[in-house]
Parts: sequence; structure tokens; C-alpha cells
Amino acid sequence: MDNWLLNNFLTFILAGVVVGGLIPQILIIAYRKRLFDSHDERKIHDGAVPRLGGIAFVPGIIFSVLLILGLGIKCNAHEIREVIMQGEVGLFFLFCSLMLLFLLGIADDLVEVRYRAKFIFQIIAGILTIVSGIWICNLHGFLGIGVIPDWIGWFLTVFAIVYIINALNLIDGIDGLAGSIAFLTLAYFGLAFYDADYYIYSMVAFGGAGGLLPFIYFNMYGSSKKNNKIFMGDTGSLTLGMVIAFLAVEFSNIREHGNIFADVNPITVAFSPLIIPILDQCRVFFHRILKRRNPFMPDRCHIHHKLLDVGLSDRKTLLVILLVDIGFVGLNWGLSVGDLNVNWIILIDFVLWTLGNMLLTKSIRKIEKKTGIILYD
Repeated sequence: MDNWLLNNFLTFILAGVVVGGLIPQILIIAYRKRLFDSHDERKIHDGAVPRLGGIAFVPGIIFSVLLILGLGIKCNAHEIREVIMQGEVGLFFLFCSLMLLFLLGIADDLVEVRYRAKFIFQIIAGILTIVSGIWICNLHGFLGIGVIPDWIGWFLTVFAIVYIINALNLIDGIDGLAGSIAFLTLAYFGLAFYDADYYIYSMVAFGGAGGLLPFIYFNMYGSSKKNNKIFMGDTGSLTLGMVIAFLAVEFSNIREHGNIFADVNPITVAFSPLIIPILDQCRVFFHRILKRRNPFMPDRCHIHHKLLDVGLSDRKTLLVILLVDIGFVGLNWGLSVGDLNVNWIILIDFVLWTLGNMLLTKSIRKIEKKTGIILYD
């Protein structure tokens, strides 16, 4: 086992231990102080459930990554020193962005924050990414465009970061969904960055993935009756979204992609695991506009709501979405390796997603006709 493979493994395990140790303490405080998730017609859970699980993510990621890197330096590993120099600036600014969104998320989970304030903080996080020297500088053939001017790349980077953060936030609607999608995405990025010899960001990705495992356990298998169930809340979705968005932007700029991803378009690699939250947010946004509703106000028209409306349980809904997500990743990887133009790949994704939603809507309309109850509006 080489040094960096061991570092990734240790970071994954340590982050899981830290988050797994913090969540029970967070639960104790939340139940003592009665810090519970608000309940409305969009929520499907029963009982009082805290939504402060995301508080454990940032400490878990930062502690595990910095401790393993620090131990590597103390052991005088010359290779580790060189790699740290390669990615240290981006890492510093990423952690700064995480701290800003961490504080914003806590405030929102405790007292609620207006969405305009959230956008401002997310834009600041995007600007910090640009200041670190990381931004989208090449579209790799998307819309026939290659290298782009810096100022356009700055705008696209801020837009991508804000979009991805909100996409993960908005798909957090049933137990395990946002956490599982984030876990698959971070594990995927961990493998991709390791394969490309970008070991620092591989550690960040595996640290995030490792920290998610104990949360997913408490989120899916905990019980409000036993006081051991928890949601990630905005603290979790905002910070995880930032990590994922940062890694996606960084990977889109990598020129050498190792072995597994050597022949895959960087845009395809960077955004394939996020296809479902990205396309679902786009569909929901325009659906609300067509219905003359505020596109930023929540409702029941996300993909998980539609699957629930056709009669699937929350666990089956989760399984279907994860399988579709994995299917998109595999399909896009295979098509890209086969040298299919990135525009055709994106078009195929969009067509498949649209057809799937049309079939779901048709099924919902049949159920509405039989029951006389409006399920999807």
C-alpha cells in the first residue's frame, strides 16, 4: 500500500470516527434544548427530529485531513511535503469557505436565515475559490467551446458553486437521500483525484465520504422514539455542497487524468455524479416559474416527491434515485471513453431525464384521476 492510499484510508476512517463520536453528543444537546426540525406539509417524517447533524461534518473533514497531513510531515515524508505544496492554497481557501457556510448553516438551522443572505454567503464562497486560483477555465468542447477568458470562468465558477450547493440542499427531502448522493459523489471524486495524482483533494473527498457513513446510519436507522434520529440540516447540505462543488470545479481543470479516467472528458467526470440534483433543480425552478410561483420557495415537486406520489416507499424511492444516479455515471463514463462528443452525452442525459419525468407525471395524473386528489401541482 503506497503512502497516499494509506493516507486516504486513514482519513476516511478517522473522519468517520470523529463524526460518529460527535453526533450522539449533538443529539443529547438537541433533545435537551428541544432543537427540532419544523414540520409542514412537505415533510414526511413523524415525531420530533433534530436537524443539526451537519454540525459534525466540517470538524470531521478538517480534523482528519489536517491530522493525517501533519503526521505525514512529522514523519519527514518528502513526497508528502511536495504534494502539500501542490494543493495547499486551494485547501486553505476551501476550509475558509467551509467555515463561513458552517456558521451560516448553524444560524439557519437554529433561527432560519433568509435565502438572500444564503446566496450572499455562497457567492462569497465562490469568490474565495477564485481567489485561491481555482476556476473553470476550459469547457472541453461543451457547446463547442474550449479555453475561455478568465472573467467568464470566474462568473461560471461562482454560478456553478452556488448552483451545486443549492441542488444538494434542495434534494434533501427523504431519509438518506442527500447523504447517500453526497457519499457516492465524494467517493467517486476521491477515486478520480487519487487516479490523477491530486492526493490532497483525494483526502478531502474521502474524508467527507467517511464522515457521511455514521450520519447516514443515524439518519436512516435512528428513531425519534429512541432519540437517536437526526437530519443534516442546512449546516450539512451547505458545507457538503461546497466541498463537492469545489472538487468538481477543480477536476474540470485537470489535464492529466491517470489511468481510469485517462480518456474521459473532464466535464463528464466532474458533473456526472451530480446529474440528478443538477437536473432536478433546473426542472423544479422552471416548473415553479410556469406555475407563477416564487422559484426560491419550497414545495412538493422534486423527483423524490414524484416517486413517493406514484406509491413508492421512502426506502424504495431512495434506492431508485441512487441506482439512476449510478446509471448516469456509468453511462456517461462509457460514452466518454467511446469518444462521443460531450454535447451528445449531455443531450442524452437531458432526454433520458425528461422522458423519465414525463412518465412519472403521467402515472401521477392517472392516480389523481382515480382518487380525485391533486398530488403534483
